[in-house]
Amino acid sequence: MRAALAPGVRLLRALPRDSRYQGLTLVLTFLCYTSYHLSRKPISIVKSQLHPNCSALGPNPHNDSNSSTWCSWAPFDGDNYKELFGALDNAFLVAYAIGMFISGIFGERLPLRYYLSGGMVLSGLFTALFGLGYFWDIHVLWYFIVVQVCNGLVQTTGWPSVVACVGNWFGKGKRGLIMGIWNSHTSVGNILGSLIAGVWVSSAWGLSFIVPGIIIAAVGIICFFFLVEYPEDVGCSPPLHHMASDEEDAGGVTTNEKDPEAVTSNEGPLSISGQSSTDHSDSPTEPAEEPEAISFLGALRIPGVVEFSLCLLFAKLVSYTFLYWLPLYIVNVAHFGAKEAGDLSTLFDVGGILGGIFAGLISDYTGGRATTCCVMLVVAAPMLFLYNRVGQNGIGTSIAMLIVCGALVNGPYALITTAVSADLGTHESLKGNAKALSTVTAIIDGTGSIGAALGPLLAGLISPTGWNNVFYMLIAADVLACLLLARVVVKEVRGWCGYMARKRG
Repeated sequence: MRAALAPGVRLLRALPRDSRYQGLTLVLTFLCYTSYHLSRKPISIVKSQLHPNCSALGPNPHNDSNSSTWCSWAPFDGDNYKELFGALDNAFLVAYAIGMFISGIFGERLPLRYYLSGGMVLSGLFTALFGLGYFWDIHVLWYFIVVQVCNGLVQTTGWPSVVACVGNWFGKGKRGLIMGIWNSHTSVGNILGSLIAGVWVSSAWGLSFIVPGIIIAAVGIICFFFLVEYPEDVGCSPPLHHMASDEEDAGGVTTNEKDPEAVTSNEGPLSISGQSSTDHSDSPTEPAEEPEAISFLGALRIPGVVEFSLCLLFAKLVSYTFLYWLPLYIVNVAHFGAKEAGDLSTLFDVGGILGGIFAGLISDYTGGRATTCCVMLVVAAPMLFLYNRVGQNGIGTSIAMLIVCGALVNGPYALITTAVSADLGTHESLKGNAKALSTVTAIIDGTGSIGAALGPLLAGLISPTGWNNVFYMLIAADVLACLLLARVVVKEVRGWCGYMARKRG
């Protein structure tokens, strides 16, 4: 007797062809960038093990005169260990920021599948090489710096590629919500990276890097075999990046400005193209002649690119300071162990997941990407101050504050790097040329990565003067990020006011 068709298979067959491939693209790109962040997180967990409190472990079994650092890993056993940790972070982040501006240009001109999967395999190699320094008993700073620089460069292949792939498959309709959920890969990767690194941090910290390196390389190979770059390659409908309602009317005002809710269409969460694909055949169609990729200066001239790029610089400064220094802050202030601090720091990323989804949902409903970011940044500033003041008064308070701060800090960061980047990369001024997606994404994220490099560096320089000063720096960066969006926020508010006035009239 033959069994009935499996329920999961029946569900897949019931879905339109476009939705199946859209779902595959979302899952694959989600796994890809989850593994990117998973491989970046171990350094923040291992820091406390490279320079632990050796006096708490008892006397030096080797009878070394320097009893306070006998268990530290040279060259991080000196009093300047915080500066050296800052140098490690900066080596990766500066290389990442510089490489990102170049990466988007390559991403527009090379097959995304080859570019993404190759970058992931190389990222796995360099992540593992850092961990092999433990087993090879390497104690020279330049080795770890060189590995970090190389890893920072190859990791730039990730973000422009995955955003371009998702942007190729999804139109503007509910892009904020879908990309807000999809962007949880950043926080999921950070959480998994923390948990995986925490397994070996106290026993053999080299494995805290080698295992994530193997994971990202394996996901890169899966990506090579299954990723579909364009809907047209498999006979699916290309998405509608701009509907008729987005075009300017005779008065020179877009319908989006007249009705901020115009961006939320009646399309389903996966059928964003707004077209049925059930009539398409299974065979791929011949791709049309591709438009020329946009130049770097041409991408800068797209309205909003400069403002959102500079805003992301300061927003990412705050986010990456937490990413690299939060576990050490918890160890120093709350006096937890390395593994406990790493586990507790994942709550900041849990908040980031919620914040990204909330920001995407609100911005879809209101049509105000900049306003959503600005409001969350305004609320984040006092919350950062409160976390530093009362966040360590109890485990319950610490958990709640970490989740709230993570949502408010990472919400705008997630919205800008996903939905805003995709919106600008398919802006109506491009007249349907979506070849700007990788370049625009790279400009925005590359500018943000300058802040990501500055944040941990400044934290390393300022933290010896006290953690209060680090938080004052983060609050100042948060306020600057908000101010840089002022012009775009004013434009959105004027659009809403004009729409309400016409509605009343």
